[in-house]
Amino acid sequence: MRWPVLLSELPRDVVATIVSVDGLAADPIAQRLRELGFVVGEQVRCTAVAPFGADPMLVQVGYTRFALRRTEAQRVHVQLTESRQ
Repeated sequence: MRWPVLLSELPRDVVATIVSVDGLAADPIAQRLRELGFVVGEQVRCTAVAPFGADPMLVQVGYTRFALRRTEAQRVHVQLTESRQ
């Protein structure tokens, strides 16, 4: 599964690379995600999810963690990267 998937579908503790963020330039949520560091090429990892798949989910970009609603995470397309150990 290396093709682009939504960040909201990313399993826990799997590293992925951001491919795109959906939304027009005037879209405030997409703009805010980009300002927070959700940009093409950055690595992202889901570190925790709420029970039963509810909101929020905790994702990490670099050394910063963010709590995102699933609807926000659905705007971010990611591609799985090779595991680095």
